Amino acid sequence: MEFTDQFKKKIFTIKNEKEFEKAALEAFRFQAKENPIYAQYLSYLNVSYNKIHKITEIPFMPIEFFKTQKVLCNDSSIERVFQSSGTTGSVRSKHYVSDLSHYKKITTTYFQELYGPLEKIHILALLPSYLERRDASLICMISDFMDSSGKHSDFYLNDHERLAHKLLEIQAKGEKAILFGVTFALLDFAEHFPSNFSDIIVMETGGMKGRRKELTRSEVHQQLKTAFQTENIHSEYGMTELLSQGYSLGDEQFHCPPWMKVFFREINDPFSLSTTKRGGINVIDLGNIESCCFIETKDIGAPGDTPNQFYVLGRFDNTDIRGCNLMVQ
Repeated sequence: MEFTDQFKKKIFTIKNEKEFEKAALEAFRFQAKENPIYAQYLSYLNVSYNKIHKITEIPFMPIEFFKTQKVLCNDSSIERVFQSSGTTGSVRSKHYVSDLSHYKKITTTYFQELYGPLEKIHILALLPSYLERRDASLICMISDFMDSSGKHSDFYLNDHERLAHKLLEIQAKGEKAILFGVTFALLDFAEHFPSNFSDIIVMETGGMKGRRKELTRSEVHQQLKTAFQTENIHSEYGMTELLSQGYSLGDEQFHCPPWMKVFFREINDPFSLSTTKRGGINVIDLGNIESCCFIETKDIGAPGDTPNQFYVLGRFDNTDIRGCNLMVQ
C-alpha cells in the first residue's frame, strides 16, 4: 500500500516531538479505518477517529488481543508470524509481520545508533528457551545482527564452557562483543563460570521462563555484575507484539528510538494517561504501521530522566483483560 510504504520511510526522519505527534495521528487515522480489530475496539469505546486531535486521546489496544485476534491492516500480506513464548496449554500471542525487511531496518538502525556498527561487534547469544522454537522475534533480530557482524558470532545453547572460552578470547584481543542472554540462562552461566568479563557488554533480555525464582531487575543485575566483575549490565525491552526495542545502557533506564514513545496509565483507569507518573506501560510503536501502533502492555513502569527514557518496574499480576471482553473470548 502506498501509504504504508511512505510511512515506513517517514519514521526514520522523525526528529522531534512535533514530528512524532503528527506521524502518530496519521497512523491512528489509518489504522482506525484499515485495521478491523482496532476499528472494532474503537467502536466499542464509542471513539470516532475524526474527533481525536492529540496523541494523549488515542485509545491503546489491550495486548491480549494478539492472543485471540489477527491484528493486521486490510490488504497487508504476511511474510512472517512471530509468536510469544508460553507455558504448556497457554495461548501464545501472534504478530503477523508484513514486511520483514522493515523489521530488520528498525532493529538494526536503532541498535547501531547506540552501540556502533555491527560489523565491528561480536554478537553472542545465550537464549536456550528461544532456540527451542524458531518463531521468536528475538531470534530473528539476533540472527540478523549476526549476519551483519563481520566477526565470528554464534548462538550457545547450554555449552557454558565454550561460551566462557570464547568471551575470554575476544576480550584478550581487545575486540568488542555483546552477549545477549535470557535472564535465567545468564544467571546459570554466572554461577558456573564466574569470570572477569569487564570489557564485554552483557545484555539481559528478561525472562525467568519458570526456570528460576523471580527476582527484580536490580537483584539480577547485581548478581551478574558481581559474577562478571563488570560495572554495568545492559537490558533490552521488546516483545512479540512490537517491532521496536528499547535499550538500557547500564542504569536500568530504557531509551526509546525516535519513532517509539511510552506513556503510563493509571493502575485502575486504563484510559487516564501520563508521562510523569508511574503506572501501566502503554507504547506507541510507529514501526507497527501494518499491525497496531498503540499497545496497552501488562508491564508497570515509571518515567526516566528524559522524555525518551523509562523504567520497567514489573508486571501486573492476574491482570483483568481490559476493553471489550467479547473481543478476546
